[in-house]
Amino acid sequence: MPVPSRSRVYSDININKPREYWDYECHQIEWGNIDAYQLVRKLGRGKYSEVFEGIKVPTDEKVPVKKKKIKREIKILENLRGGINVISLLDVVKDPVSRTPSLVFEYINNTDFKQLYQTLSDYEIRYYLYELLKALDYCHSMGIMHRDVKPHNVMIDHEKRKLSLIDWGLAEFYHPRQEYNVRVASRYFKGPELLVDYQCYDYSLDMWSLGCMVASMIFRKEPFFHGHDNYDQLVRIAKVLGTDELFEYIDKYQIELDPRFNDLLGRHSRKRWERFVHSENQHLVTPEAIDFLDKLLRYDHQDRLTARESMEHPFFYPVVEEHRKKIMSAAMSTNNVESPCLAAMASPSNNDLGISGSSIINAVNSAAQVVLNE
Repeated sequence: MPVPSRSRVYSDININKPREYWDYECHQIEWGNIDAYQLVRKLGRGKYSEVFEGIKVPTDEKVPVKKKKIKREIKILENLRGGINVISLLDVVKDPVSRTPSLVFEYINNTDFKQLYQTLSDYEIRYYLYELLKALDYCHSMGIMHRDVKPHNVMIDHEKRKLSLIDWGLAEFYHPRQEYNVRVASRYFKGPELLVDYQCYDYSLDMWSLGCMVASMIFRKEPFFHGHDNYDQLVRIAKVLGTDELFEYIDKYQIELDPRFNDLLGRHSRKRWERFVHSENQHLVTPEAIDFLDKLLRYDHQDRLTARESMEHPFFYPVVEEHRKKIMSAAMSTNNVESPCLAAMASPSNNDLGISGSSIINAVNSAAQVVLNE
């Protein structure tokens, strides 16, 4: 019997919420008027839904319309409405014939990640990862795991430098020690816990997926762990992180490994991240990038950085410092702001913002206090 696990952060959010917050089966949906929208063209199809471009009548405003049959996503999106860098659910309508719900979202002028990621500078990578972490920390603080973090689900309007985390169809409410389905996340971004059938996972699953994105971005290797199936996916991970470390993880949580792995895993030593550096990516692979990556891609989900801890990592110091400069510049350009107010803006209390003792404060003054709570 596997040893149960409990999230290091936000573990009791849903325990302290009323039942109607997380019990999506009993949620009463407020249906909008389907005649207010007109479908224009099909944008794509996923495993669980189809996405169309639509227009709102009579304003001709573009809106993506997602045809789905999952009630859970609706409840989660309603709970997260207004959250930072989370796609906004505008309306929910029902087809009068098929009775299929359609979700209407804000329109995002997205740049395809396969084109965009290859052109991003070192600073832009840090900036967008920081924006993604804002979304993850927000949803985790609301008691919700995304469970499908990957580039396809991160929309970036590069012109506006605006990021949105989308597709909450696999998202779920976190309850301590509850067993969850391991058939979530896309193969290349599945955490080891899913691949060894450990069901008592938590928000840290999203942090593994984020780590896979970080690796692919800084090493310019997409995807970073390229397994041919779920078994091979764990083998690919073990060839980098080592088999001894994998067995330590399995022993700690008393996980029974599928016998098919006996002939597949072999023995592999842990590889140094520097082995993946080459002339095309060396400008992106800084010591702090490697340290950040190493603290995300851990077998043991309890050892991974949380989203909030990640935002305080030195990898993001340049982003926080840039934000601090913008705040100070805006404050200085406002004629009616007196110097005591400027001082207050520059140095809000650490305790007020819940990040007392943060290492980032020591490095770049108090700018992190503002950014972390946007």
